[in-house]
Amino acid sequence: MAGEKGSLAVAFGRDSGGALRCVLPFEAVPGEFRLLRRAVRSTLGQWGVLSATDEVELVVTELATNVMKHVGEGASATLVLEPRGSRLRVELHDGSSVVPKREGVADCELECGRGLHLVAAMSVDWGTSLSGAGKAVWCELSVVADAVCARAQRARTVLGGYRELLGAAVPFHVARSRVNQEAAVTLIADLLVWLTLQGSDPDEALCRAQQLYEADEAA
Repeated sequence: MAGEKGSLAVAFGRDSGGALRCVLPFEAVPGEFRLLRRAVRSTLGQWGVLSATDEVELVVTELATNVMKHVGEGASATLVLEPRGSRLRVELHDGSSVVPKREGVADCELECGRGLHLVAAMSVDWGTSLSGAGKAVWCELSVVADAVCARAQRARTVLGGYRELLGAAVPFHVARSRVNQEAAVTLIADLLVWLTLQGSDPDEALCRAQQLYEADEAA
């Protein structure tokens, strides 16, 4: 039985196209859900997208709970995680061919509809696929690599102080994003001036920065 010794049987690998894949068989019982969330957190950590953990754990819990409620407690199921560029695909496979339906907005407080409403709200896209073995409820969430998040956080911290140096207040009628963009462009220009005065090549610095940016995008 999955989870019998306090852990799930996690299978890592790549699909036929070479993409990363994690397969987590489990039984739809409350005691397995904690182990499932732990395995999800560990997997996302290995893939460098821990920043998305809370969202993914919540979606996985909702999908697994739906299996327990609508397929049956103790039903065998399989969770599949697969990173696809800036998205993470989450699939929950079970042996039932009954397609779940999301209740209307007026009925979203009904027990059978809340889980799918939440999944739909948190996902870029979602749906259900039928197969000879049953079905898979899937969704795709936007994820950002932890290294990219760290760069963005450093930039926010620097720009906060830099706006003060510029005296760049944010008028009520002006979008903060516009002020931040202007401050960022001015900071880049100032850094190029500083590099030049230090005897460095600003074009080389820009080229290296572009390479780092593209590497993060590819990751």
